[in-house]
Amino acid sequence: MEKMPTSQFENFLGQIVKVKVDRALGTKHPKYDFVYDANYGFVPGVMAPDGEELDAYVLGISEPVGEFLGKCVAIIHRTDDDDDKLVIVSPEAENISDDEIRRATNFQEQFFQSVIIRK
Repeated sequence: MEKMPTSQFENFLGQIVKVKVDRALGTKHPKYDFVYDANYGFVPGVMAPDGEELDAYVLGISEPVGEFLGKCVAIIHRTDDDDDKLVIVSPEAENISDDEIRRATNFQEQFFQSVIIRK
């Protein structure tokens, strides 16, 4: 039986998490030629293996925000990069499917191999 990938951040699953959004929905990436189709930011004070604060996608809201408090329903665990991403949602989006997460984050995740980890 194949071992399921794990993330050192699985303790965030099911928790309410505050995200500082530094790349709001509709903004252009500062270096690469793509636009953020979702609010994207980080969890202040939580360091990831890449030396930056832990990244997070904010899904289930349709306007740009600067900060967001929501539930972590999944982790996008990149298998070809040392950079996990939390998936934080509004209460209305708690039942988001893996396919919906893939579609909502494809603008950036299309360049990486990953698995979605849930509780």
